[in-house]
Amino acid sequence: MKFKAKILEATDISRILTRMAHQIVEKNGGIENVVLIGIRTRGVPLAQRLSEIIERIEGKRPLVGALDITLHRDDRQKLDSPTLCDTKIDFNVEDKTVVLVDDVIFTARTARAALDAVMSLGRPSRIQLAAFIDRGHSELPIRANFVGKNIPTSLEEVIAVHLEEFDGEDSVSIYSK
Repeated sequence: MKFKAKILEATDISRILTRMAHQIVEKNGGIENVVLIGIRTRGVPLAQRLSEIIERIEGKRPLVGALDITLHRDDRQKLDSPTLCDTKIDFNVEDKTVVLVDDVIFTARTARAALDAVMSLGRPSRIQLAAFIDRGHSELPIRANFVGKNIPTSLEEVIAVHLEEFDGEDSVSIYSK
């Protein structure tokens, strides 16, 4: 991949997450029964950050879980040996408003797999999707309820979200294949 440009810095990411946290609180009339579930890998620290920001807004932190969607992917037959990460959801999703958090929505197939995975855990009252970046190439009738930034891309481009927890810095860059 060839680096094209850094399009977001750490301060941009912080500002976007703060706005998204306010939107989650506002849309749900507070955070009663709201839980955040990050889609592995980078959705998990984003969900944790959103939870911390919501705590500053509301004085209470929503529960956070981590979801591995590997076994729910529609292309898993193509994977040589899928690597399983742990799903860590230490709470019941029954009758909760589940906010699925992902770093980038591209085709929406990850979101579809996440819906299946959450539904296998119970029956939430509502499921919402928070995508930090929406690339605008959905192949399914799924769209995010909360979008940090819309970044239209070509199919030959790749968006990389770099987070301190994994990459040592917070930034978003665009690459060409």
